[in-house]
Amino acid sequence: MFRDIQDMLFMVTGFINYGQQTVRATRYIGQSFMITLSHANRLPVTIQYPYEKIISSERFRGRIHFEFDKCIACEVCVRVCPIDLPVVDWKLETDIRKKRLLNYNIDFGICIFCGNCIEYCPTNCLSMTEEYELSTYDRHELNYNQIALGRLPVSVIDDYTIRTIQIK
Repeated sequence: MFRDIQDMLFMVTGFINYGQQTVRATRYIGQSFMITLSHANRLPVTIQYPYEKIISSERFRGRIHFEFDKCIACEVCVRVCPIDLPVVDWKLETDIRKKRLLNYNIDFGICIFCGNCIEYCPTNCLSMTEEYELSTYDRHELNYNQIALGRLPVSVIDDYTIRTIQIK
């Protein structure tokens, strides 16, 4: 008799656990379905790329812009870069005891666009642009010298042939 009551109690607790698991699974499925339904009301994000472009946000990290005249060749950008990417060539002018910048290169094929070089530059000669179209057929074309880095980017908003899209 005691064995039958114990078996019955074990069976009842098994049914209760099964019922709790069923309720929990139904709730999770309902939550997932509600998320799916909330996404159904959204507009598609697809854009027709060459003819339409997205306006980048204010804090977008695009191509680095470099101002040669402001640089003092302190190499802070090289020290704070996690991959030691900027190549700074300079020559010490002994008569005025100052460094003279000869060459400045950044390889965007390796750059991770972290922004440390811009953040720590004491003369603000580096800045991020909104330019994100850096694709080329040859990876060696991604190695920009000071002339290529000094080129000002063309703003997407100023190009009248392209329809701009603001994504919120």
